[in-house]
Amino acid sequence: MTTDAFHPDELAALPITEFAFPGPLRDQLVAAILDGSKTSTTGVLADYEHEGDPLPVPGTRSVVVDSQHRPVAVIETTGGGVVALREVDLAHAMDEGEGYTTVADWRAAHERFWHSPAMREALEDPDFTVDDDTPVVLERFRLIADLRA
Repeated sequence: MTTDAFHPDELAALPITEFAFPGPLRDQLVAAILDGSKTSTTGVLADYEHEGDPLPVPGTRSVVVDSQHRPVAVIETTGGGVVALREVDLAHAMDEGEGYTTVADWRAAHERFWHSPAMREALEDPDFTVDDDTPVVLERFRLIADLRA
């Protein structure tokens, strides 16, 4: 699909979705969305609650922005839910499009991100940590439009 499928007013009305923080990780994730290899994502429920963001709802569309906050894609949520961190399965981890071949590798990378100074600052909790029981938000989505022209 192309940007022709969306009127500028329609795009402006969609919520913005940001993956990670601006920089190399966001660039990698956005590239994976655009090439179709990333069709799932995981966030900690504490972040949704802190930001006041709604949980993923199937059918919801949003605009993905890159590290320069430019709109680059429209995605549509196809599924989601809240589970304990220990319940994330290999299919979800692999669908994150980052090359994970084990849940352990996926979890180690996500824990590095969630325990990072940037994440702790965003949550305003310098001691934030996750464990097996931490609620995480799983989201599945599909690429609707590549907005790069």
